Amino acid sequence: MTLPPRQTSGLAITSLIAGILGWTIVPWIGSIVAIVTGHLARGEVRRAPERLEGDGMALAGLILGYSMLVLSLVGLVVLFAFFGGLFWLGLNS
Repeated sequence: MTLPPRQTSGLAITSLIAGILGWTIVPWIGSIVAIVTGHLARGEVRRAPERLEGDGMALAGLILGYSMLVLSLVGLVVLFAFFGGLFWLGLNS
């Protein structure tokens, strides 16, 4: 008995592409799409492992999406702290 070949999850491919786009062309939107589709793809692959593959692609999309969001938020906090400090120094001089 031969098993039919497994297909790659379309959601996993979408997650990976959106994660890459999140680092290049559409930073926040691409990252959010990568996170949502990555979680959906991992669930889809886990429910039907004999039929679907692509868990690694979904995981890569999740990592790209989450890392972009975290790093951009840290960057915004540092930026506001820097300019807030400059503003505070200007008021006190």
